Amino acid sequence: MPRQTSRTPMLSRRGLLAGGAGLVMAALAAGCSSQDATGGDSGQEPATSSTFAFDTYCTFTVYGDATAPALLARECARYDGLFDLYSDESDIARVNAAGGAPTEVDPDTADIVRQALAWCEQADGLFDITIGAVSTLWDFEEGVRPDDDAIAEALTHVGWRGVAVDDTDPEHPTITLADPLAKLDLGGIAKGYIADRLCRTLGEETSATAAALSLGGNIAYFGSKPDGSPWETGIRDPNDPGGSTLVGTASTSGGSLVTSGLYERTFTLDGATYWHILDPRTGMPVETDIASVTVCCPSSTQADALSTTLFVAGSARASQLVDAYDDTAAYFVLRDDSTAESSRWQDLTDFAAA
Repeated sequence: MPRQTSRTPMLSRRGLLAGGAGLVMAALAAGCSSQDATGGDSGQEPATSSTFAFDTYCTFTVYGDATAPALLARECARYDGLFDLYSDESDIARVNAAGGAPTEVDPDTADIVRQALAWCEQADGLFDITIGAVSTLWDFEEGVRPDDDAIAEALTHVGWRGVAVDDTDPEHPTITLADPLAKLDLGGIAKGYIADRLCRTLGEETSATAAALSLGGNIAYFGSKPDGSPWETGIRDPNDPGGSTLVGTASTSGGSLVTSGLYERTFTLDGATYWHILDPRTGMPVETDIASVTVCCPSSTQADALSTTLFVAGSARASQLVDAYDDTAAYFVLRDDSTAESSRWQDLTDFAAA
């Protein structure tokens, strides 16, 4: 079981909102200046910018290279073009429309699918990137609930073991779906993967010394904060999703924090409320005692996949799943308004409740 924690009264704080999702980055630029290579204060202010991609606002705060945010925005657009399930020209949409034929894709698409399949195997049915056969039936913007027969039929096409990545020619890899009616949906891992790739881009293609990246509910930190203080990330109260109330603040030296919440996309129909996180075993919104979960670890890909998996698992099993990974921890706000944390949470985050 995760450690239960007492829920203290909430304090309203305001900061830089992370795309309307569950995390709030601290005001990184305020009062901070970057350091030069010898450790002295260079007096340089960070470069900041934002872009809209992956159906959310992405924000970048970069120290040491004023041109880096524009490069990150271009990379976001490129990844969005590759992975967008609902864009006919994306790699994922082309694979889904190929009727089971091998489809040539960008090497990055092959890479993310390969990594996602590894997470599917580890999750033992709790995470499945072929949930697209079901997820495309639901419309959480228009409030459309598919009927039970349609869900049952679509579930017969959910099965990650039928996805094959062939990178015999690494420049021209292909993806094949053994079931012609299967559909990939990378929504449970894509932003985490992209955040990791953006950090790699900063290290390989820019002179950036540090950065804070927000892709909606996915926060990734590159390098050390110039003034030597920890990076601070506020975790939003899921009972106040449109506001700025926090349950607390996590202080870390780097890595990534990813929050997912049942409040992110919902609709109510005939007295029932439905949320967007689907159980790949039932095709329905997951039955869980978790209202939101924040995962902290070095890899944003891992944090993203785990945050989705933990919802399906429920809090009793979730803590055991988290503890199986080194340098990984999770914080849960439960639907009964209590909170819980995995065994390493305080060690990794120096968490301060609001």
